[in-house]
Formats: sequence, structure tokens, C-alpha cells
Amino acid sequence: MIFFNNGCVWKLIILKEIIFLNLKNIYDVKFYQKEIKLPARRRGFHLITREIEHAMPEIKEIKVGQLQVFIKHTSASLTINENADSTVRGDFESHFNIMVPENAPYYIHTYEGPDDMPAHIKASLLGTSVQIPITNGKLNLGIWQGVYLCEHRDYGGSRKLVLTAFGQ
Repeated sequence: MIFFNNGCVWKLIILKEIIFLNLKNIYDVKFYQKEIKLPARRRGFHLITREIEHAMPEIKEIKVGQLQVFIKHTSASLTINENADSTVRGDFESHFNIMVPENAPYYIHTYEGPDDMPAHIKASLLGTSVQIPITNGKLNLGIWQGVYLCEHRDYGGSRKLVLTAFGQ
């Protein structure tokens, strides 16, 4: 009986230390956020990994964390995919144009041009954000991975991204 009580006390002490360590680590977390403006690009899938890294040098200060990249637009999107062979990006564009065509007879939202409604659909399919692990001050992407800006309009203009990095 005494052994059991001592065992319970010991477990409570360990639990207390774990909670204390977790609370202590909360105060070590760093947060960085900035908004960047990318130059206008033609319709298609464009690698922007280096631009993101250049715009957020604070990533180097994070040993373990996350980077969230969010696009503030409804007719462009973000994704992560092949960074070595540019034909992949061309194939993405070709496939999306077949999958979500312009001038579909059932589109009602047409007053901004034939590329607008398909751009909204494509952006919804791919999404407005990507999250990337940060490990030892670097984005922890696979060797063949890069972040794409997916421009779905013929003349979309510049695009704004919000970059949020956090971690220890």
C-alpha cells in the first residue's frame, strides 16, 4: 500500500515537470509575419520558393516550426509540387484548362471575362494556403518540391501573400 502511494506521488511529480516544461517552451516560441507583393505573372504555375525564402530571412532563427503561406486573392492559388522539371507546371496548366474550361454555358458569373469564373473554381480546388515545416532554420521541403503560385487569370496583376513563420 505504501509502495502504491509512493508510486502515485512519483507519477504526479513527473507529470508536473512535463507540464512545467511545456509551459516554459511556450515562451520560447517566436512569431514572424509579413505581407509581400509578388509581381504580375502570366497565367500558369510559377515557382516562388526562393522569393518566399528571400522575403522571410527570419526562418533561419527557427530550429523547429512551421511556415504558412496564404494568398489574399480568389482567382489565384498556392500548391506544392515538382520543382525540377518545368514541363510539370505546363502539364498542370493544360490539365486545369481542360478540367475547368472557359465559356462553359452554365457559368452565370461572366461579367469579369471568360477566364474569371474558371479562375475562381481552380483557386478553390487548389486552395489559398500551404504549410511547410521549418527544420534547423530551413524550409523542410522534399528534394523535388517547390511552392507554386498558380495564376489562373490571363492578366491577374500582382499578388499579395501573407507569410507567417513560428517555432522555436
